Amino acid sequence: MLTIKKLPFNPLQENTYIVYNEHSECLIVDPGCYFENERNELKRFIDQNRLSPKYLLNTHGHFDHVFGDLFVFNTWGLKPHLHEAEKPVFERALTASLRWDMSFEPYTGDLIFLREYDTIRLGEDELTVLFTPGHSPGHISYYCKEQNFILSGDVLFRDSIGRTDLPGGDFNQLAESIRTRLYVLPDETIVYNGHGPETRIGYEKQHNPFVRE
Repeated sequence: MLTIKKLPFNPLQENTYIVYNEHSECLIVDPGCYFENERNELKRFIDQNRLSPKYLLNTHGHFDHVFGDLFVFNTWGLKPHLHEAEKPVFERALTASLRWDMSFEPYTGDLIFLREYDTIRLGEDELTVLFTPGHSPGHISYYCKEQNFILSGDVLFRDSIGRTDLPGGDFNQLAESIRTRLYVLPDETIVYNGHGPETRIGYEKQHNPFVRE
């Protein structure tokens, strides 16, 4: 059984997730911790709950989602997992952040590439990788069928969608990802996204003004 802790970090209020099981194993998803107090908050939650981090998962490589990748690597030795098509975006994260006056020290080590339908296992629980490009060229989401939730990054928000005006963005591709990868999931599926509150697939199919079923 997986439990999800959301930590909104950095000036863009990006949602960092810690996903953990009853055996005290955890995943760190999109660590956006930018300030020292945010890095301390991430570590404190993991330490206080006596969690053992097993994976560092990135949905995509935009700077607000990878600010903490180096910290996670230095603290727990975890290398980032992401889609290979996202590597150029990941490598440009520092350059992009400077346009927002938010410099940071990026992770520059080895990357572990995931493909669609790969399985991330945490004890008895599984997350399936779904390829959901459009917000960025190699964006992926992590779906847990057994517990009806998806960690969708910046694909689908409550009553909104990820922006497509950044380099590599494509509205038609994003809409196709939503229709063929997310809207086919059960209506009760909870969407844990990269910014803002959670939503459900059924709600978005009925109410999202940008992508209709």
